[in-house]
Amino acid sequence: MLVDREVGFGRLPMNRRFQFAVVASSTCLVVLLLFGAVRGRSASTDSPYNHLGVYSEVLSRIKADYVEEPDMKAVTVGAINGMLESIDPYASYLNADQYKQYMKSKETVAKADVGLQLSRRFGYLSVVDALPGSPAAKAKLATGDVIESINNVSTRDMPLAFSEMLMQGDSGSTLELSVLRVRKTDAQKVSITRAPLVYPPVSGKLVTDQGPETIGVIQTYTLAKGRVKEIAAKIAELQKQGAKRLILDLRHCDTGDPEEGVALANLFMDKGLITYTQGQKSTREDFQASAAKDVTNMKLVVIVNRGTAGAAEVAAAALLDSKRADVVGERTYGNAAVRKAIKMDDGGALILSVAKYYSPGGKAIQDTGVTPNVAETQTDADASGADFDDDSADASFPDKPSPDTIMKRAIITVIK
Repeated sequence: MLVDREVGFGRLPMNRRFQFAVVASSTCLVVLLLFGAVRGRSASTDSPYNHLGVYSEVLSRIKADYVEEPDMKAVTVGAINGMLESIDPYASYLNADQYKQYMKSKETVAKADVGLQLSRRFGYLSVVDALPGSPAAKAKLATGDVIESINNVSTRDMPLAFSEMLMQGDSGSTLELSVLRVRKTDAQKVSITRAPLVYPPVSGKLVTDQGPETIGVIQTYTLAKGRVKEIAAKIAELQKQGAKRLILDLRHCDTGDPEEGVALANLFMDKGLITYTQGQKSTREDFQASAAKDVTNMKLVVIVNRGTAGAAEVAAAALLDSKRADVVGERTYGNAAVRKAIKMDDGGALILSVAKYYSPGGKAIQDTGVTPNVAETQTDADASGADFDDDSADASFPDKPSPDTIMKRAIITVIK
């Protein structure tokens, strides 16, 4: 197991709820100290040197006046992570050893995994989504769960990129997690067995009992390379079978390069702006629809939920803003950016968003997600995420799943 004690990772204290509250408060405090104090002392200037002066003074006061002698290395790393999380929940600071391991992991063949997409929240790891059918999904992990520890090592101040490496391992090996959930007062212990990840194939079906015109329904859980071509083929297949209207289900679709989202949107658009990227040092780059790549003009509804992220958000935002489709469901997670590793002088690196993807209307997807124009909350057991039960992993699930309310609303919307 890869663990670097130099960055202040440690064993969890007994009172987990207290720790979680302290970390959430301290993260906010870091941001206030670094930004609010500067405004108070020098409202007329916003020089980075003033920010550094406040930061140095805070460190000095902690070292001199704190109730007990602090671990200054842990304090510094905590401050760095607090700064990064305040602007980018997907950013990571890796020290030199971690960065070497990170680069090495990029060169090796993919190992078994648990199937989690993660970000940072309140200083800890937060679940974006669990791949349906993956070990994490079978363990009932769901969007919004907070991972408090990995194999009894606190995730407080653990770099996101490093934690993602910890999720990988040999097939059949076990990962022990401590998870905080909204509806539970105490952390739940969860044991997950790693396995090779297999994304379900693109699926398509016909709905023939909801009005005079046949509805085609397509679902994908990833926009990995090659999936857009599969979706295009499925559209053609459903049209040949008589589909006149189409529902594209992008719930739990959270992987894939954002440019695959551009390609997906272009299947339904013959002109117009799909998205654009822009950053502090990155000039705006527009992605326009090409008529040659448009494959259908069928009436379209797109389904999303809080586990929809990345490339799928790019497509959903484009189709919504261009009025090519209604979007039904829940607000998406918010994760579409160009990221790169920026090497540091000490051999470490920052993995940081250097440009964001924007909707045609000018909203940064990473900041706002995609808000459906037809809002509907998912109520079926699989999508809402059941509570853990120490005696039976399935005890909290009903014998029969609740109706798929989002799909029902999508069908009503597409036949209007």
